[in-house]
Parts: sequence; structure tokens; C-alpha cells
Amino acid sequence: MSSEDNLRAERLKKLKVLKSTGMEAYPAATSRTLTNADFSEQFDELEKSRASETVAGRIMSLRGQGGIMFATIFDGSIYGEQSRTTSLTTGGAARLQLVFQKEHLDEKLFSLFRDVVDHGDFIEAAGIAYRTKRGEKSLLVDAWHMLAKSLMSIPDEWFGLKDEEKRLRERYLDMLLNDEVREMVLRRAKFWQAVRNFYLERGFLEVETPTLESYPGGADARPFVTHHNALNIDVYLRIALELWHKRMLVAGFPKVFEIGRVFRNEGQSREHLQDYTMFESYEAYSDMQKGMQFVQELYRHIAKEVYEKYTFEIGGHTVDFAEDWSVLDFGELLKKHFGIEPLACSEEQVIRAAKDARIVFGEAPNKARAVDHLWKQLRKKISGPAFLTGVPVYLEPLAKRSRENPEVVERMQIILAGSEVGKGFSELNDPEDQRARFEVQQKLRDTGDEEAQRMDKEYLRAMEYGMPPAFGFGVSERLFAFLENKPAHEAQLFPLLRSRQ
Repeated sequence: MSSEDNLRAERLKKLKVLKSTGMEAYPAATSRTLTNADFSEQFDELEKSRASETVAGRIMSLRGQGGIMFATIFDGSIYGEQSRTTSLTTGGAARLQLVFQKEHLDEKLFSLFRDVVDHGDFIEAAGIAYRTKRGEKSLLVDAWHMLAKSLMSIPDEWFGLKDEEKRLRERYLDMLLNDEVREMVLRRAKFWQAVRNFYLERGFLEVETPTLESYPGGADARPFVTHHNALNIDVYLRIALELWHKRMLVAGFPKVFEIGRVFRNEGQSREHLQDYTMFESYEAYSDMQKGMQFVQELYRHIAKEVYEKYTFEIGGHTVDFAEDWSVLDFGELLKKHFGIEPLACSEEQVIRAAKDARIVFGEAPNKARAVDHLWKQLRKKISGPAFLTGVPVYLEPLAKRSRENPEVVERMQIILAGSEVGKGFSELNDPEDQRARFEVQQKLRDTGDEEAQRMDKEYLRAMEYGMPPAFGFGVSERLFAFLENKPAHEAQLFPLLRSRQ
């Protein structure tokens, strides 16, 4: 047997001993009266009153011998009233020392604790506030019960998990043992709450739209396909929220937003995942120009609320959200760096420029894909924050044409640390123009471009009833990963991994 199997076998023996005494190993209820954080913060009053309190938690360390033993328990509570009531403010996780003295505790309970309790077990303990000779705030135990006997040995807190795959596969242990990861989990929740509050305070309605779709749309991406048995049709996991939200505009709701999962069956990298949280918002009677100021306020709000700062180090770039955001022109950048004009050059010229730049195509090469690849190579040197504008119509089938130049769209992208981290545009609400662009996209699909968008006739029908002018914006959890300066999968709670087998 492996060492892990041996340890598990020993714990099973202890479980059997525990049950033989009549004590439940996995009771349904606990008599806890205070959290660890409450006990610590009320310690002076409790010490004076000598009132008996009951605490509970996982044993994180055990030590002692003879007539005295010490255990440190952790229950997930956080110091600070605001932290405990919102569960979003990061702060020190409360740990509490329990003192087991043979002379103060029933001899059978003392012996049972010594014989069956292990590092990792959940217990509850009753007693009084007690300060050790070293002045450490503790609970002097006069009774205890098992809440959950652990059969696996968790790593020591001081060493944690060193193997990266094991750390991500058993992320629950990583969160338990690594305060930095635990703080990130709290910040992630606060990040999305900051986004939600920003929009709710400005009169937006939070909506929930379908995850399964007959036609995946709203983005250039390859979808996941599954079969709906009841309807006997193939359906797709959504790749974006956009087309549903525009239907809400048609329905007369002027301000809507959603925070939800989207799924894209594509490659994985430091920035890309296949299953992630997306945010999108749509505001009727607004446009890209108005939206740019709105988005700046959103990003600054997130930075202040979650991190209490505006300047970040992200992948070798320094980004300051408080500074003026520059506005970059797509065509000017490509002409300056690659000598091509995306509106005037031929498909052959663009593909040649892309190959000269040592770009390897993962799909059938065409003008749109080649231009997009050239831009993605160029953007890596731009720190931002900046707005990218002037994108050709053939790269954005859902945005309104520019009033000054109908060959480009009123679209802006947020450029941060060499990447695109947010996109918004004046929404296309001309159904005939939309149909024509879908037809172009469908032709690209027919020639092998799997990321080109599909013809969505149901969406076109909704648009034909009339859709108001609007500004739409979307940003994924990539923004959170960037602010954390972590790869996208490490900024998720439980990233998808291959099976162990």
C-alpha cells in the first residue's frame, strides 16, 4: 500500500474506535455559539464573564503531550464586522487556539481526543475564554465533539501543495492552506459585486438569458455542441450574451446587463479559457462616444473598490487607470507597423504580410483572419489603458457603421497590458445591413472559417420589429485575471483539468 493508503487505514481504525464510544463521527448539527472571529473580538468581555461558549472548526495544527494538548481550529470566519457581514472584504482569516488540560476535562474525553483526533478533523469545543502564559487568546475546553472525521491527511500548512497540477486539481486544499489564494477568492467575489453595484446604481436591470441556443451568435468563436433529447435537436452552449440582450432592447427594456457563463470550444492559453464568466450590458439611446466615458468610470470603480489603487503591474506592463486613456486608430497602427491599409489592401497582400510576420494560421486564411492576426501581434507592445477604434466593417458584423467612414464601425476595444480586455460599440440596428453582414459571415463559414458567425434568422426577425440605437459593452473575467497578474486558469476557483485516469 502507498503511504496515503496507510494513513487512510489508520484513520479508519480511529473512526471505528470513535464510533465504539457512542460519539457520532458525522453529526448533522452543531451547538456552536460563536465564530472564531467573534470569539477573538469579544475575548475581553468573555474572559471577564467566564461565560461558556461553543466554537467549531477544522483542526489545522495539533501539539502537546502528557496532561496538556493544543489545537488550532479554522472556521472560515474573517476578522472585522464588515468582512463577516458581506463576505467580500479581504482580511485575516480567524484561527483559534483550543487548550485541552487533563485536569480540566473529563478523563475519558481527554483520552479519546488524544487517541482519535487528527490534523484535518472538524470538531466543536465548549469552554471559557482563557489566556495562556504567553498571553495567547484561547478557549479552555471542558467538552468536545467530533463534527467530521477526516480520512485523508491534508498537507501541513507551512508546506502546502508544491505540485502545480495537484494544487489546481485539489484547489479546495490550495484555498485552505494558501492565504494568498483565499484572498484572491474573496477579491473575485468582490470584483463581480463591484460590477453589479455599478450598473444597478445607474438604473440597469439585471437579466438572465438562455445558455442553450439553437444558433450560437454574438461573437466569432467555435461553440460546444450537444443534443437536446426532449426536442430531438442539436443545440449549442452560448458563446456570448449579446443577441439575447438586444432582444431585450426590442422588448422595451432600455438598460440591461448580465453576469453569466459562456463557452467557447477553442484553444487554451494564459489569457483564454473555454468556460468562463462574461459580463455584457446594453443601453438604449446611447452610443460608442458616450460609452467610452462610461467604461472608464467602470474600470476605475473596479480598481478602487476591489484593490484600493489605480496602478497595476500586469505581465511586464505598468497600467494606470487614473491617467487619461489614449485613443488609437486601427488602420493607422497596421499601416505604420506592417505597411498595409486594412481597408484598401487585397486579401493576397494581407495574407503575405501575415506570413512575413511569421504568423501561423490555425484556420483557412482569409483577409479578415489575416488582419486580425496582424493586430494581435502588434497589440502585445501596447500597455494602455487605451481605446482602439477604426476597425473595418468586415471584422465586426454586429456594430453600426461609422458616420464619417462607412467602411469602419463605431467599435472600441479596451487595450490593457498588450491585450484586449473589453469591447463595446454602437449597436447595429439596421436589419437589412445586419442580414447582408450575416451573409458575408456565412460565406466565410462555408469556405472553412469555423469562427465566422452564423445567419440567425430569429434574431433578424426580432430586429425587424425595430431596435433603438444603443451602446453595448462586454468584458470577461480576463480583466480580473489581469488585475491579479495571474494566468486565466489560476484566477478561476476550479479550472477544468484532464481526468486523473
